[in-house]
Amino acid sequence: MAGMSLLMRSVVPVWMLSILAVIAVGVFVSPGDYLLFLPLVLGLALVVTFGIQLIVPVRKGFVDRVSASLGGAVLVLAIATVVLAPLAFSAGAKL
Repeated sequence: MAGMSLLMRSVVPVWMLSILAVIAVGVFVSPGDYLLFLPLVLGLALVVTFGIQLIVPVRKGFVDRVSASLGGAVLVLAIATVVLAPLAFSAGAKL
């Protein structure tokens, strides 16, 4: 990790956590509840993002790091929604 920039060292863990959380939702949650748990994954990504940024001693680039972390998490969740929403609706989920 010595060659990785601070941006990537503080952003990639949030993306990985989002991917793992989405997989956990897909595996452990009943299909009718997929759309209830995906916003919780986004909330988890938000809390973890700010937790990591509080640990990082560098102030410069804070907004860039938070934007990259949450932007990646939103992208992961958008892809997960495209995959899981049809399954949720076929299982009887309602908006």
